[in-house]
Amino acid sequence: MFFSSAVLYLVVRKSSLLKIPSQVNNLAMFFIPLWAYLLMGIVTKQNFILSFWQYLVIIVASVLFSYLGNVSSLKSIEYAPNAGYSLVISKSYVVFTTLVAVLFLNAELTPLKTFAIALIVLFSALIMVSKKDIKSNVNHLWLPLSFVAFFCWGMLSLTSKYLFNQGVNTFVFLTLTYFIVSSLIFSEIKTKKVSLSVIKKFPWVFLSIGALSTTFNLGLFEAIKVAPNVGYVNAINAASISLVTIVSIILFKDEFNFRKLIGVFGVITGLILMLI
Repeated sequence: MFFSSAVLYLVVRKSSLLKIPSQVNNLAMFFIPLWAYLLMGIVTKQNFILSFWQYLVIIVASVLFSYLGNVSSLKSIEYAPNAGYSLVISKSYVVFTTLVAVLFLNAELTPLKTFAIALIVLFSALIMVSKKDIKSNVNHLWLPLSFVAFFCWGMLSLTSKYLFNQGVNTFVFLTLTYFIVSSLIFSEIKTKKVSLSVIKKFPWVFLSIGALSTTFNLGLFEAIKVAPNVGYVNAINAASISLVTIVSIILFKDEFNFRKLIGVFGVITGLILMLI
């Protein structure tokens, strides 16, 4: 999950530099993994027949938490005075999921893990926010949209953990979720008349995003399934920003200053404490 997250971010960034529409990236992130998870579910002979309540929970999670969270996050990043401001808020859902898991899912929370989560969240903020990239044309909807993404990502983690505790298989959950989200993305592409011809021009980008999304989300939700607290998984996921920062300096010649150095050091320290 950690490494797939970092590489996925870098490929998506390359995609944006190639001016590939976000809807095409989203299609790669959901439609390609859909077939991979369906095949894995069939090969491992999983039962796709669930209760009415479980189907209903998956539909709500897919539409409100997965799709809406993704759209809100992208719009917030676009509208914000600095993309880092939006990311700091939306990625702080790790705190939300950690506490809710303790209160409602009987999850553990040790003092050391609490300190590690705090380090990762605080020092990630140092990495993500850059004064250099402040924009003048700000749409003030970025803030509520950031909190929508915050809530959606958190609820998606908690909902999946709830379903896993009821015995729902990871492949089944991901197949059904990604089918619903893919359908919504296709609808958006048709409504906005987004051309898919760019896929033929840059097939390696489309396939790379799909493959990395497959491994990232499989790792993410398998980890959520077995973790003593979903917040621990989300914290490690958030910590991947440190690896992204280091690789971006090499590949994209990103600015690297003392503030980011401290941020990377702090996140890595938190990650080490989380893994102890």
